[in-house]
Amino acid sequence: MKVGFVQMEPKLLDLNANLSKAEKLIREAARQGAKLIVLPELFDTGYNFETKEEVEGIAQQIPDGETTQFLVEQAREHEAFIVAGTAEKDERGKLYNSAVIVGPIGWGYIGKYRKVHLFYREKLFFEPGNLGFHVFNIGIAKVGIMICFDWFFPESMRTLALKGADIVAHPANLVLPYAPRAMPIRSLENRVFSITANRIGEERGLRFIGMSQINSPKAEILLRASEDKEEVGVVEINIEEGRNKKLNEFNDIFKDRRPEYYAV
Repeated sequence: MKVGFVQMEPKLLDLNANLSKAEKLIREAARQGAKLIVLPELFDTGYNFETKEEVEGIAQQIPDGETTQFLVEQAREHEAFIVAGTAEKDERGKLYNSAVIVGPIGWGYIGKYRKVHLFYREKLFFEPGNLGFHVFNIGIAKVGIMICFDWFFPESMRTLALKGADIVAHPANLVLPYAPRAMPIRSLENRVFSITANRIGEERGLRFIGMSQINSPKAEILLRASEDKEEVGVVEINIEEGRNKKLNEFNDIFKDRRPEYYAV
């Protein structure tokens, strides 16, 4: 199975420009054979909002909003599954930093995740995610989703792995330098693949670090993007490696867990 990321520079509060740019990059990832494509956090809106009103003006409902429908169309056209971050406005007007997963013909809109761990000023605009961590079975693989700062909490990826994820899709707007070093270890300790799709550029003085990457269950960085260029990355993976939790004939990382001793 080939999987990939889209690394792009969204234009703040310009939905049309962002969807147009994403369309070209998704097409390129699909041309390289990717069947699962991950886009950054808030790829359609930009990130560094000044007021809640800005978010309210561009956030959309899921799945009926323009962004989700755009992604459904892209997935159908390219016969691929897509995970992408977007600003969600629910039916009560509450705002969430969310991600959706969509698929090709016969799948359409599959589901959504709302970011559990909000970072810094996100707390001024978004509600904390309230749907928990979910794994979506897309037939060829089981895909878990977390967003950006969720990586900082080992429980996020561990929960997805325990729920059966083979791959963790990780839309991100990373500004701290740590995740590119930490994500291979997150993959190792859970024996799953991870795909971090980050953005680039500077927005109202906030600089994003790029370095989107795909990591193996053995902590290998299979592919890493640049710090400052828009690009796609695609690699072929063996899904079975994300299902094998054995380190040797005596150790299975999940069967060896001792959760009765982990409570505090």
